Amino acid sequence: MIYFIGAGPGDAELITLKGYRLLQKADAVLYTGSLVPKELLTYCKEGAIIKDSQSMKYDEIFEFLKKYSKGVCIRLHTGDTTIYSTIAKQIAYLKSQNIEYEVIPGVTAAFAGAASAGIEYTIPGVSQTLVISRVEGKTPNPEPLENILALKHSSLVFYLSITLIDKLVSKAKEMGYSNDTPCWVVERASWKQEQIYKGTISDISSKVSHIKGVALIMLGKFLEQEELVESHLYSKAWR
Repeated sequence: MIYFIGAGPGDAELITLKGYRLLQKADAVLYTGSLVPKELLTYCKEGAIIKDSQSMKYDEIFEFLKKYSKGVCIRLHTGDTTIYSTIAKQIAYLKSQNIEYEVIPGVTAAFAGAASAGIEYTIPGVSQTLVISRVEGKTPNPEPLENILALKHSSLVFYLSITLIDKLVSKAKEMGYSNDTPCWVVERASWKQEQIYKGTISDISSKVSHIKGVALIMLGKFLEQEELVESHLYSKAWR
């Protein structure tokens, strides 16, 4: 059996209990390089085969999964398996080989970053929609940035885009976002090295120009955390 497990965003304790227990039983683990905290690998039993996939091509990954599929084989992905993890291609291969698999979810950076910042994405009267995307760079995005930014009453979160933040800010201004629109960056969410930079689209670029690694961009009025209408859930008027 192959288990695809979401390792969480960085804090080793943010893996699910199910994922933790499977790691303890694993005969072989293939993990995603520097993005997975090494502390997670200490959960593995002595003698487990542990390999970094950072420099591997798909064919090598497929070979590893097939080779160890008779035991408990874990493909350990950063964050949650459903977001920018490439499990679809790996699962397609397993299906072609009639190899059984199971997917175990994890905590993604968008939620870890929000927790660290102490914010909610769904603010009554401001935003009831969370959009997770990325700014197009070398990797194309079929959804134009203009379409994403047109959702001004949504909570916008951009992965893998910190080196393209100038492009994001420029397009936002072009589309009528005011200079005081909040824009925050969470660098290495939940890691010990985590840093949170709070600004607006007028100044955030200068605050984060030094970041070249893993960071999350949050954009929108939801960051002000001010309800424009009272939530019906706890309102006396709706009881």
